[in-house]
Amino acid sequence: MRAWTSPDLPSLDDLGPAPAVRIHDSASRGLFTTPVPRSQVGGHPEGSSPDAARMYVCGITPYDATHLGHAATYVAFDLLNRAWRAAGHEVRYVQNVTDVDDPLLERAAATGTDWVELAERETELFRADMTALRVIAPDEYVGAVESIPLVVELVHQLRERGFVYDVDGDLYFSVHADPRFGSVSGYDEARMTELFGERGGDPERRGKKHPLDCLLWQAERPGEPAWDSELGRGRPGWHVECSAIALHHLGEAFDVQGGGSDLVFPHHEMSAAEAQAAFDGLTFARAYVHAGMVGYEGEKMSKSKGNLVLVSRLREDGVDPMAIRLALLRHHYRSDWEWTDGDLTRAETWLADWRTAVTRPSGAATAEVVRAVRAALADDLDAPRATEAVRRWSVATNEGADTSEPGAGEVIRRLVDASLGIAL
Repeated sequence: MRAWTSPDLPSLDDLGPAPAVRIHDSASRGLFTTPVPRSQVGGHPEGSSPDAARMYVCGITPYDATHLGHAATYVAFDLLNRAWRAAGHEVRYVQNVTDVDDPLLERAAATGTDWVELAERETELFRADMTALRVIAPDEYVGAVESIPLVVELVHQLRERGFVYDVDGDLYFSVHADPRFGSVSGYDEARMTELFGERGGDPERRGKKHPLDCLLWQAERPGEPAWDSELGRGRPGWHVECSAIALHHLGEAFDVQGGGSDLVFPHHEMSAAEAQAAFDGLTFARAYVHAGMVGYEGEKMSKSKGNLVLVSRLREDGVDPMAIRLALLRHHYRSDWEWTDGDLTRAETWLADWRTAVTRPSGAATAEVVRAVRAALADDLDAPRATEAVRRWSVATNEGADTSEPGAGEVIRRLVDASLGIAL
């Protein structure tokens, strides 16, 4: 599947390498320094550097446009991508698109739209939003449909090991086949069962060996898309899609599995369990990194609730995408927060001030700003602290205080572009 076009990143070689990145790992609930040298974690996929930082971020189910909750997540992992690059690492980044799944089929049926047409249209709109927000494109952008051969191969491996069983033609994974099941979320089984039912699972289905066992392959249903395979005619389950794509394109023990905090369970827990049960001694991801939820009008912003603020709608209304990005960066990626019109107003004011400051022939000293921005981003992607440092510089420059450094604006322009993804 085609991704979008990445923005050109200005060189910061003259500023020296940035610090190593420490990122919060949901599984250990501590900070984790990334990337981990491959010599410590085993092999790597053919064609990638043994010292590359490797990241998998779960993508969209394309049945509606990109809302600000989506945007906040992908901007957060874009910051990680940029921080790794600034620290001197090659980055290997993979993202999926769940271009066949129940929510997509339900929306297509409700609107009388062909499901393929709906998926293609919304995926293209997502590409346009990511381009406007200057998010670096993944190296591999992989749809669920095109990954079916990888899914079939992984399910076959699990079945060979005795971890797959049949319920009325559907194939299920015995989640406790992985002794580490539960270690990503840290939840007990009562909480996992509750969330499983709320987030697309089927804990009450009769015939299952355990309520938490998850679907690997769904047999063909009347009127629904299906593909021929050695597993029978059907389509993949949700979690195994990401297990198979990540293992194929990143290898084992990749550095970061990322997504929104609502993916901790069941999605990331079960994706990891499937991969780890398939192969002895395999570690799926070294760290699990999750972005907080964005609310609007008192509730979590979500397609199901319909309380969406859409990136595309803001762009159509003439809002500068850089103001949208800056508004998102003013909140720490792990925090839950609520979008208001004030977020955008403040970001627009700051953006105008920054753009004025970088055009001045000389400005306030830049060395401390460079250090502060890089240190903040290396410290669990603290974008609010980084943007505050740039704000202080712009105020000092625009007020004429200590504006004795010729070319300061160009240094800050490159720093803000490469590190924060904001074009001034």
